[in-house]
Amino acid sequence: MVGQKMWSLMLVGLLIASSANAGPIAAGICYAGCAGVTVACFSAAGFTFGTVPGALIAATPALAACNAAFGVCEASCMAALFVPVP
Repeated sequence: MVGQKMWSLMLVGLLIASSANAGPIAAGICYAGCAGVTVACFSAAGFTFGTVPGALIAATPALAACNAAFGVCEASCMAALFVPVP
């Protein structure tokens, strides 16, 4: 009887642990998607993402829009941290 109770507790612990790790993984996938879209946006404007100084981003409307969209996308990924995914 005690052995069966111990196995049940271990099973519940394993199920909880696997669900808790899914949130950060989903957020990481979301962040990677945001970065990929931003790279494409910068490329469409004729620049390389990650190599452009902040002053040039602020001075170029297309880059400023890409950067603003990147910030909104990254902020929305925070929701993925709180969604339990089994």
